[in-house]
Amino acid sequence: MGLIDFINKFRKVKENTKYADILNGYTPIFSQFGQDIYASDVVQQAISCIVTELTKVNPFHIRKSGGDFVPVEESTIQTLLDQPNERMTQSDFFEKVFWQLFLNYNAFIIPTYTREINGNKKYTGFYPIQPTTVTLLQDPEKNILIRFKFINGYETTLRYSDVIHIRYRYSINEFMGGNEMGQPDNKALLKTLELNNTLLQGVAKALKSSFAINGVIKYNTLMDDGKMEKNIQDIQKRLQNNESGFLPLDIKGEYIPLQNKIQLVDATTLKFIDEKILRNFGVSLPILTGDFTKSQYEAFYQKSLEPVIKKTGEAFTMTLFTAREKGFGNKIVLYPHELIFIDTSQKIDLFNMLVDSASCYKNELRTAFGMRPLPELAGQIAMSSNKSNAENNKAEQGEEQQNNNDGGNENE
Repeated sequence: MGLIDFINKFRKVKENTKYADILNGYTPIFSQFGQDIYASDVVQQAISCIVTELTKVNPFHIRKSGGDFVPVEESTIQTLLDQPNERMTQSDFFEKVFWQLFLNYNAFIIPTYTREINGNKKYTGFYPIQPTTVTLLQDPEKNILIRFKFINGYETTLRYSDVIHIRYRYSINEFMGGNEMGQPDNKALLKTLELNNTLLQGVAKALKSSFAINGVIKYNTLMDDGKMEKNIQDIQKRLQNNESGFLPLDIKGEYIPLQNKIQLVDATTLKFIDEKILRNFGVSLPILTGDFTKSQYEAFYQKSLEPVIKKTGEAFTMTLFTAREKGFGNKIVLYPHELIFIDTSQKIDLFNMLVDSASCYKNELRTAFGMRPLPELAGQIAMSSNKSNAENNKAEQGEEQQNNNDGGNENE
């Protein structure tokens, strides 16, 4: 069942609704959303850097069992987390979601479902949407509804509790991320971008001036206008046809070069402007260029990635599970293992610890170092020889003690 079929089947616009009560007094109609800042290549590169890293997350449906959380690998929800809908891979889906989040400070996902005989939902797809207008409504039972309007004029109204809503910089507005109007607040950033644009325009004009008049030809005789025009055309023709770098002149002409001193913006100023823009998104220049250290990546992860990863998992959990299911410890968690930056020596130290504690599979160990998994190793725990010997010795000692006990009973 596609998204439109689902909406038409399960969602009917309720009459007798009013605007939802907003504590800050604003009418809850939010337009999606100003995008002036995205004309800047620096802004696009910064967001692209964040989104690219976030697409590496591995989402899992997990459930608490005793004091431990275990993956629910056979669940319908996990199947959809692996491939959310018929058009998108997992990476495509999260790339779309996170781009929407940083463009609009709000990202909306509609989970489609069918009703089972017992009334429970069976989810069939996750669809990220891009509305142009979002309106919060309230029905007579005080349920919050959300109305989406799209660029083609299509409108639909859903229960807010049925929509996965991820918010970025959620501060002033009661429902939406961004400023009090539910939009990105880019006033301060736009001033920096305007300064950056002015500098770039100055550099462009300086480069153009370097290709302008570089010299004059002085003639040592008086010439009428017609002859002057003819000589200018002749000079232009020689310049166009000249490939040697030398301009031939006769004895009557003298070439006088002009000293064009092009003053470009110094590198320190340009770096300051770039860093000022990038700080707004928590991205440093080494992260942007890919020339970063482990500590620089860890700082980037903790500042810019981890909060988004956490709130995304919480938003999925809030919508997909009932209160009873959440009471049994069901949740969606996005694990960032693939985007954690460690070098080879640190990876060896990590797996030495995991192998010593028998906490990883042999194929997991192989794939971590770029080797293919082997079918004959499927399901086998990687364990150090010291631990294996200790376990064997323990088993042998237990067996010997049991034999002694049995022998003692027989003597009695």
